[in-house]
Amino acid sequence: MNSTVVIALDRFFPEAEKIAFSLDADICRYEPGIFEDAFARYRNIVAVMSAGIVVRKVAPLLSDKWRDPAVVVVSPDLKFAIPIIGGHHGANEIASRLGEIGIQPVISTATETQGLVSVEGIAKESGRQVINRESTRAVNAGILDGKTRVYTVEGPAVILAGAGVSLLSRPGTYSVGLGCRQGTPAGEIEAAVREALNENSIPTDDVMVYATTEKKLGEPGLIRAVECLDGCLIFLADETIRAERSETPSAAGRIGLPGVAEPAALAVSRRKELVMKKKVSGRVTIAIAR
Repeated sequence: MNSTVVIALDRFFPEAEKIAFSLDADICRYEPGIFEDAFARYRNIVAVMSAGIVVRKVAPLLSDKWRDPAVVVVSPDLKFAIPIIGGHHGANEIASRLGEIGIQPVISTATETQGLVSVEGIAKESGRQVINRESTRAVNAGILDGKTRVYTVEGPAVILAGAGVSLLSRPGTYSVGLGCRQGTPAGEIEAAVREALNENSIPTDDVMVYATTEKKLGEPGLIRAVECLDGCLIFLADETIRAERSETPSAAGRIGLPGVAEPAALAVSRRKELVMKKKVSGRVTIAIAR
C-alpha cells in the first residue's frame, strides 16, 4: 500500500488522477467516512476540494502532530497546494513536489517562509529522529531568531542538554531505559540488554536511544556497553525522570527518583508506551518503551 492517498469529489476526479500519478499515490472518491479511513491507513493525504470541507472533516480526527497524517488541500483548479496539517511532517514536502507539475505550493510554517530549515527538516535531511519532541517549539523559535546552532557530536561522548535543546538520533522504534549497580562491568550490561531485546524480538538497530539518570555519569561500564551495542546513550536530569511514571516498585526512591529504567525509557520514547516493564538481570535493570 502507498503512504499517500489523493481524495477528490467526483467532479474533480480527472484533476486528482493527475496528482496521484505525479505522487505515485492511491486515489479515492470522496464519500462519508473516507477521511476516517485515510487517517488510519495513510501517512499523507491530498484532498482536491475546498479547504473548508477538509478542515471540518479532519478536525475531529486530530490527536498528535507527530502521529497525525500530513494533509494538503489542492484547489480544484490545480493552482494551489496548501498544507493545512503537518507542514513539518510531510505536508510541505508534498506541496513542493506538486510544484513540479505547476501547482503553486502555499507554505505557511514560519521557518520555511523565512528560508530556514526546521528541527524536523534537519532530522529528515540527516536521516535521524527527534528524541525529545517537546523541545522543537523552542528550538524552531530559536532558529527564527538566529540563536539556534547545530552541533554534530561523534561518540563516544556525554551530552548534558537542557529543555531547549533538540536531540536527534538514528531512526528506531524503541527506547531502552537502563539502571545498574555501581561498578557493573560493560559485558554484564551488554549481555542483559541483548537478552531483553531478544526476548521481545527487537533488533538492536531498531533501538532509537538508550537512557539513564544523570547520576550514572560515573559508570564507565554503562557507557562502554551502549557503545558496544552501537547505540546512543542519554543521561537524563532528575526532573525529567520525575516527570514520568514508574509502573514497577523501585529502590530508586532512596536517591529521590520514582525509578530509573521505566521512567527513563518513557521519557525518550515516541508513543509513551511500555513494551517491557522493568526487568532485573543480575546488577542491571532494563525497561523498553516505544
